Amino acid sequence: MPAIDKETCNGCRICQTYCTVDAIEFDNRKCYIVPELCTECYVCLRMNVCPENAIYAEELVGFYKQFQHVISDPVENHGVTGVTGRGTEEVKTNDVSGRVKKGWIGLSIDMGRPGLGVYLRDAERVAMACAAAGFKLAPQEESPLAALMPDATTGKLEDGCLDYRLLSVIIEGRCREEQAKDVFRALLKVEKEIDTVFSVGLISRVDENGNCRALEFLDELGIERPHRGKVNPGLGKPLSID
Repeated sequence: MPAIDKETCNGCRICQTYCTVDAIEFDNRKCYIVPELCTECYVCLRMNVCPENAIYAEELVGFYKQFQHVISDPVENHGVTGVTGRGTEEVKTNDVSGRVKKGWIGLSIDMGRPGLGVYLRDAERVAMACAAAGFKLAPQEESPLAALMPDATTGKLEDGCLDYRLLSVIIEGRCREEQAKDVFRALLKVEKEIDTVFSVGLISRVDENGNCRALEFLDELGIERPHRGKVNPGLGKPLSID
């Protein structure tokens, strides 16, 4: 993890302006990194922000610390998903992969943000609330967070990881259309029980007339419709039609 050599640090505090989650504090004319607040994003190291080169990397000990770094650092490649950082394919290739099929609705719940971060205990609360409402969480090969779930049907994470803070993390999965309103209600409830923010990506097929039941559900629950989106035109080969 990043650390600051107190002997080398000149107290200029430049590094504090670069930290994405305010994990660098100042005392006795020296800067230091608070381990419990650091997300292991490595911005302070990667950008060479210290004019005295006082910031260095200590060894990442244990799976949770390595997981924390890989998910929070946008240039690290995740060994299972094959893409960098917390990112996944989601449904960008749905015309080939067919992850979200007809009659199903997918959600990509993006938790945390630079400047705020997310503790895994809050990610667990959201995952468990959705799972209890009928949401089927994505397996490990689709979602890095699943590596911390002993049982993906519940959304419960391993107890040892709950106090680790990440820059952001994505909860992914899908449910049948008839269960979507229950999942939306669960999200409306759990948002008041966590100490971070999340945004929800709604993934849905449209019918032959271009209608989308998921948007109708949002209207019924008083949730504002999204203002932007991505359209998969079905040009991938082989085409997934189910």
